[in-house]
Amino acid sequence: MDVRLNEEQQLIQQTVRDLARGKIAPRAREIDATGEFPWDVVDLFRSHDLFALPFPPEYGGLSGSAFTLNVAIEEVAKACATSALILAVQALGGYPIMMGGSDDQKQRFLPDLASGKKLAAYALTEPGAGSDPSGMETRATRQGNDYVITGSKIWITNGGVADTIVVFAKTDPKAGARGVSAFVIDDARELEGLRATTIHGKLGIRGSNTAELHFDEVLVPAANRLGKEGSGFSLAMSVLDRSRPGVAAQALGIAQGALDYAVSYARERKQFGKAIAEFQAIQFMIADMEAQTAAARAVVYHASQLIDDHADGVTHFAALAKLLASDAAMKVTTDAVQVLGGYGYVNEYPVERMMRDAKITQIYEGTNQIQRLVIARSLLKA
Repeated sequence: MDVRLNEEQQLIQQTVRDLARGKIAPRAREIDATGEFPWDVVDLFRSHDLFALPFPPEYGGLSGSAFTLNVAIEEVAKACATSALILAVQALGGYPIMMGGSDDQKQRFLPDLASGKKLAAYALTEPGAGSDPSGMETRATRQGNDYVITGSKIWITNGGVADTIVVFAKTDPKAGARGVSAFVIDDARELEGLRATTIHGKLGIRGSNTAELHFDEVLVPAANRLGKEGSGFSLAMSVLDRSRPGVAAQALGIAQGALDYAVSYARERKQFGKAIAEFQAIQFMIADMEAQTAAARAVVYHASQLIDDHADGVTHFAALAKLLASDAAMKVTTDAVQVLGGYGYVNEYPVERMMRDAKITQIYEGTNQIQRLVIARSLLKA
């Protein structure tokens, strides 16, 4: 599990780190407080070509490396989990096209995602089909050269701001998982019959746009179907294998950001005439926080490298990375609040925001209970 950054990755890491500290960190508290989608961060990502990271050069990208992308997500998440999610979801929305699209579809859709001209979303979850996506009820019915899509999706990150949405729907309602197909909806915000309702009142990632999507006989060209009819479910699962380390990288960044702040605070905060960093109780907490974060990083980086190497074990290690990193983020941020004491409990200090943001990483991209099932089954199936 010895995975090291190459020279290019180190340069990107440092560039994104400087950008996050200088431009994004000063905005993080306001983004959380207002709950408004940070278009200025989108513009920042565009101007620095960060949206190009998930995509290969032949489609206007810079890398196409999961490892490089996840290093960047980690750095942004140290400053602001909401901002990191924008980058992660651009990749998530692009992956189905990269993995399941034809050459023509890739040429049509990916360059605008790589430039950031268009934002992406991934519409799988439904009100009655979360951990069981094969139970979805959204329908896509063939009519000539088009499909008519009717139904709803929920908890769709970027759902209300995305221009390009990959939506999964049943083309054969009687075939279960084998009846699911995937479609690319372009210029989604202008499409007749598609309505996005923003979900408010979230615990964390408050500046991220989370929406419920309503499809009322939305026409989608058959040329926008990814792969064959019935291939959507396997594509969705393959995409999640690739995207879960991105959520893990977000969680990892949140944990590291909280740890860094707690260490700095412990050095400065004085009780009983000396810095609290000198107390063994604090030292043990800090040591445990570091151990959990470092262990999570090793697995996140390993899973990311497996993806780049097209190696075996991606499903197993993607689930493991997501499980370990998100659990670490929740524990580390909670302990960071404890290190700060009363100050950790107010929004003048960032660790309470980090703790709220960390929670979602245990839920989306497959709950951690689902990750445990994936891990156990991969071990026991032999």
